[in-house]
Amino acid sequence: MASTAGSPSGLPQPLAGIRIADFSRVLAGPLCSMMLADYGAEVIKIEGPAGDDTRAWIPPVEANGTGTYFASVNRNKRSVVADLKSDDGLSYARALVAGCDVVIENFRPGVMAKFGLDYQTVSDSRPDIVYCSISGFGAGAGADLPGYDLLVQALGGLMSITGHPKEEPSKVGVALVDVLTGQNALAGILMALRVRDATGTGQQVQVDLLSSLLASLVNQGAATLATGNSPARLGNAHPSIAPYETFRTGSGTLAIAVGNDRQFEALASVLGLRGLPEQARFLTNERRVASREELRILVEAALDADTAVSWQRKLLAAGVPAGRVNSVSEAFELAESLGLEPSIVITDFATGRESRQLANPIRLSATSPSYRQVPPTLGEHQGSTFALQSTNTSVKGA
Repeated sequence: MASTAGSPSGLPQPLAGIRIADFSRVLAGPLCSMMLADYGAEVIKIEGPAGDDTRAWIPPVEANGTGTYFASVNRNKRSVVADLKSDDGLSYARALVAGCDVVIENFRPGVMAKFGLDYQTVSDSRPDIVYCSISGFGAGAGADLPGYDLLVQALGGLMSITGHPKEEPSKVGVALVDVLTGQNALAGILMALRVRDATGTGQQVQVDLLSSLLASLVNQGAATLATGNSPARLGNAHPSIAPYETFRTGSGTLAIAVGNDRQFEALASVLGLRGLPEQARFLTNERRVASREELRILVEAALDADTAVSWQRKLLAAGVPAGRVNSVSEAFELAESLGLEPSIVITDFATGRESRQLANPIRLSATSPSYRQVPPTLGEHQGSTFALQSTNTSVKGA
């Protein structure tokens, strides 16, 4: 058994009794199903003979040899292998689906229909099914486009506004669009389950990477729609606020996020630039945005007198939002010092496998996430018997 986190209230987990057939691979779908599993859903990860692509995305690896990419989104799941191109494998997968409440898949649009596992076919016999389809560019004209995060960041405009203005467009340092899409899938599934609980009727949830990205552009997307002009890359600066970016200091890089005139006055005072807020070019935020480069030079010259750590302390004490640019390791240390518990360790005492994991970021006051199982090896639960309550049958792996 693996170590778990129980609910102090003694209440059942929110998704206890929900069974999920998870055909998804890589990141968006597996992240979604893992977060559902953390809150009690039973997730059966159905893999092809070669397994999830990310099993081979190494290094780095955990101490037990599992790739950290795969491990990061596949805890609390049972893995079975079903070759959908074989009669036995397809029959096995169909029997699993028949006994589940939710199906998650991220094959190219049309692939599941070839196997009779698409929403229309499944819902004919299971009108209460909640069926989540994740694609790169939707099921229409973009169905054949490859849904890789890097390509979506490029085609979806995110790279055009990321990076220094004098350098080439840059991707974000993590597959952010997959993460956003996985969270949208999570929300869609929970809403569909809410409707099913009230009416007994299921439905299809459809999310795609491009739409998730465009919706996440928020102010930048809204500005484009309102003006017809695409925003330019500003590095770490903000298109509508100044000073709101990173600055070099005597040692280290500091982020300063001034959001109003009071904060700007406090910044100027701490930096010894007390006359700055009265200057016409810096009198209002709009003027500061127009004079961003001049302001940057003055602020950075003052910051050169001390370190990022020291300036962070002084500015925060004065009510100015500021923080040094941390490494990822330093970011975890910060979260731990704030009592946020950003990571957990799951131990499978039966096998001795151990996995250090990112904690689920959703916190409920009465029900805690449960970390029950380390990420599974390929087909680890093939011999398990799954009691399929809705069909009064059971399926045992071959």
